[in-house]
Amino acid sequence: MSYKIAPSILSADFANLQRDVEMINNSEADWFHVDVMDGVFVPNISLGLPVISAIKRHATKPLDVHLMIVQPERYIADFKKAGADILTVHLEASTHLHRTIGAIKENNMLAGVALNPHSSVQLLKDSIMDIDMVLIMSVNPGFGGQKFIENTYNKVKELRQMANERGKDLLIEIDGGVTLDNYKILLEAGANVLVAGNTVFASSNPTGTIAKLKGN
Repeated sequence: MSYKIAPSILSADFANLQRDVEMINNSEADWFHVDVMDGVFVPNISLGLPVISAIKRHATKPLDVHLMIVQPERYIADFKKAGADILTVHLEASTHLHRTIGAIKENNMLAGVALNPHSSVQLLKDSIMDIDMVLIMSVNPGFGGQKFIENTYNKVKELRQMANERGKDLLIEIDGGVTLDNYKILLEAGANVLVAGNTVFASSNPTGTIAKLKGN
């Protein structure tokens, strides 16, 4: 089974960010997951454009940028310039989602759409063919270290079935509470991109933990 591991920079040591970026470079991880929060859409404020540009200067793997912000369409070109390779916006924050997906692709990034825990995957049935990746929030967005929401497994299965019925080769990303105990269940349900924050960075051996998440 082919899948990607995307360690979340939100859980890194910001005082030693270059060190942690280089650790991911030298690990079996596939992407960097970068959370952007505005304190409006979610009750927290996190990384902005200058920090993403700094990460990009040292990163040797793609930047998977997750926008938890209002009016994400205003900043698409800015995040491309900062170094985003994959750009994900929230369904709940995007009034004109089709237009926003198109703008992300016009800026030569993969287009992702995120769903909060309360949002049904059925809300994407009319746009799934235009999307490269769906990010399913398995915790409520805004803070790291939350408990995994068990209904996520059902949402992943439903979304994978929807994609398969349409012949769509969809990336399904899980963000929140991914651990060494549940990652295999998520993969079996149909996920193929796993974000790991605390599981990696709170580990005594982050590189080894990433290898375990890759099944090695």
